[in-house]
Amino acid sequence: MKKLTYLFVVMLMSSISVDAQVTMAVPKNYAIVVHGGAGGIRKGQLTAEEEQAYKAALEKAIAAGEEILKSGGKAVDAVEKAITVLEDDTLFNAGKGAVFAANEKHELDASIMNGADLNAGAVAGVTTIKNPILAARAVMDKSQHVMFGGKGAEDFAEKNGCEIVENEYFSTKTNKARLEKAKKNEGKKSGLNKDWQSDKYGTVGAVAIDLEGNMAAGTSTGGMVNKKHGRIGDSPLIGSGTYADNISGAVSCTGWGEYFIRLGMAKAICDRMELQALKADEAARTMIHDKLAPMGATGGVIVIDRYGNMAIDFNTAGMFRAWASSNGKRGVAMYGKDDK
Repeated sequence: MKKLTYLFVVMLMSSISVDAQVTMAVPKNYAIVVHGGAGGIRKGQLTAEEEQAYKAALEKAIAAGEEILKSGGKAVDAVEKAITVLEDDTLFNAGKGAVFAANEKHELDASIMNGADLNAGAVAGVTTIKNPILAARAVMDKSQHVMFGGKGAEDFAEKNGCEIVENEYFSTKTNKARLEKAKKNEGKKSGLNKDWQSDKYGTVGAVAIDLEGNMAAGTSTGGMVNKKHGRIGDSPLIGSGTYADNISGAVSCTGWGEYFIRLGMAKAICDRMELQALKADEAARTMIHDKLAPMGATGGVIVIDRYGNMAIDFNTAGMFRAWASSNGKRGVAMYGKDDK
């Protein structure tokens, strides 16, 4: 009788789907991480007031996302909200603070992905959408497509309630100066730029897991300073700059987009967590330091795995970042580990 009972239990457990077993294993915790770009961000380059402004902006974004999560809201809503806060802040290269392309216009990209059903949305090369992340969300929720580009994306966004602005809305004096400096230095061969204000890239993003174990990721950017008209980086590309899957994790990237595209960075990190059973920090470290760095490229990633473990890794001098979770882990940082 005991043997029959044992066999029955074995048969019952084997009949449970992999998805169901994964769901049973996931604890009910929430977590969220945001980033505001990686680059030559070194201590001493910012005044005390500027440093405080960046920390306040990151804290505002993480608080906005966490408020949704701790009240039982969805990870995808928390990601969207946190990124919207950063898009509305002129300190970051997304939305209002987007850098100039070579044609002295702003061309913005964004994407978002829901790990619960693998649905995703993105917009690329848009010039009049105030909050590209909201347009990406509209593509995900209100169309049968994943990505819209240029004028088509703007028409779709406007028809679906996104606010439309003049291209000048995104301009700042700081970014105009960055463009002028980049044009003067164009063609000069150099390694990592030590002046963080002149770095070629900058992006904002967020990843989250909610109390139901659902995950999401999103990324938004103005691209590279002085980029060629029409250039698209990794940020709007699902699998390169953004990826989320409840089975593995959620990732948002920032850095030299061409290399992130070639590596399929975000999906590669999730695959390592799922197929090789690597922890979030191990998967991030492998891709940033063992894959990206040898190619001569730089950048960073934020990661959350299906257990709510958070990871942040980068091979630049610093990275704007903040994090919070239901188990009390929280913080804000800008510089490298050895340069607090």
